[in-house]
Amino acid sequence: MAPTRRLTGFKPTGHLHLGNLLGALRPLIAAQDHTESIAMIADLHAMTMDHEPGRLRALALEQATVLLAAGVDPARTPIILQSQVAEHTELHYLLECATGFGEASRMIQFKEKSAAGGPIRLSLLTYPVLMAADILLHDIDEVPVGEDQNQHLELTRTIANRFNARYGPTFRVPEGVRPESAARIMDLADPAVKMGKSNAAGAGRIALLDPPEVIRRTVARAVTDELAQVRRHPDQPGVTNLVGILAECTGQQPSDPVSYGALKREVTDAIESVVAPIRARHAELADDPAHVREILAKGAEAVRPRARATVRRTRAALGLLQ
Repeated sequence: MAPTRRLTGFKPTGHLHLGNLLGALRPLIAAQDHTESIAMIADLHAMTMDHEPGRLRALALEQATVLLAAGVDPARTPIILQSQVAEHTELHYLLECATGFGEASRMIQFKEKSAAGGPIRLSLLTYPVLMAADILLHDIDEVPVGEDQNQHLELTRTIANRFNARYGPTFRVPEGVRPESAARIMDLADPAVKMGKSNAAGAGRIALLDPPEVIRRTVARAVTDELAQVRRHPDQPGVTNLVGILAECTGQQPSDPVSYGALKREVTDAIESVVAPIRARHAELADDPAHVREILAKGAEAVRPRARATVRRTRAALGLLQ
């Protein structure tokens, strides 16, 4: 049997953080031995909002370097820059011709941001279809998804099934999977929201390249509560988040800490033990950005034959001259 093909995407809107490592990067690396994985840096998705071009380029290169530093093996897992594989955008338009406006406008990001007022880019409306193109282009079997991504995957499946029914068998219909360690790491300053790359203040985010003193300061300021017990409990989301981070970093269920201070010291040490090797390896790789760019170019070449075949198949199904 052919190995399962899987796609994991990272959007360069900020620095990769601890939540990305535990929730997406670790499962990607663990899957390299038994899947045909692709790691995609979705720089086109980062353009749905106002952006600074130089920062976008820098973040895309930084993310590729961090993926390598964390253990993604480009010989087994091509690392691709979305914009360097032109078939992504060609398939995007072809799929738009099989997608309704109502389907796209019901996506939660577009609904929330358009309701807030202010200028909205057309790409914010259409990027879920580009996301579908990202997946369908590579004949993906499985897509690791979190709770906030289910809607986009379901749109992808809807588009694929409709296209196959209307124009003939063309796309593989992907399944969503939750990694065995589906870590949901919350913001340390606000444990009600998930840790994110583009949180405005970033006070509760631990970036993978943060130096030790920044990690220590961020954890020390983490929100806890004023209750007497230090435990994992829905009424104590801050403590629950810290204990969860400790468990994910150490691979063990920690014993009950005796105090908030003791818990934060343990969490700080555990995080540092996980990110220090990545930070050191990144420093080595960052000295040779041309090498990282070469890896991205080779990744694009590795996936291009299948991408071209998918686009040819789609064009033929739609009746376009070859």
